[in-house]
Amino acid sequence: MTAPAALALRKATAADAAAISRFNQAMALETEGKTLIPELVDAGVRRLIATPALGFYVVAVAGDRIVACLLVTQEWSDWRNGLFWWIQSVFVEQGWRRQGVYSSLYRHVQELAGADPGVCGFRLYVEKDNAVAQQAYAALGMAATDYLIYEELRPGVRYFK
Repeated sequence: MTAPAALALRKATAADAAAISRFNQAMALETEGKTLIPELVDAGVRRLIATPALGFYVVAVAGDRIVACLLVTQEWSDWRNGLFWWIQSVFVEQGWRRQGVYSSLYRHVQELAGADPGVCGFRLYVEKDNAVAQQAYAALGMAATDYLIYEELRPGVRYFK
């Protein structure tokens, strides 16, 4: 699938950070009911854009306005001698949903990975109750794994309001 005619897909730049930060905050509230700390998210987005080794954002742009984004980070797989690209922080503005925007972003990331022989696959995590997102990922050929994700956050640090 190609991007809807009105959209351009590209890697994000520092000028896109404010929009991406707003999207991340909206996504966390919409999908998990979490209110993020704006200054922390802003700093995190800007740091990632300034430090390509951490990953990259891909944005969908309509005219001069960003309408969607996703983040790609990396995980080394010693079993495969390659990198998994983790897709994170996916957000599509309400008015652009159900128009193939995420599919276009995903296919764009696939093309980028196709040019990098060190990439062995893609992974993402999704809220267990987000059936709409799960259906979208399955429709693109992704499959649920047998793994659960565990985490431990750094004690004494607040990440949510």
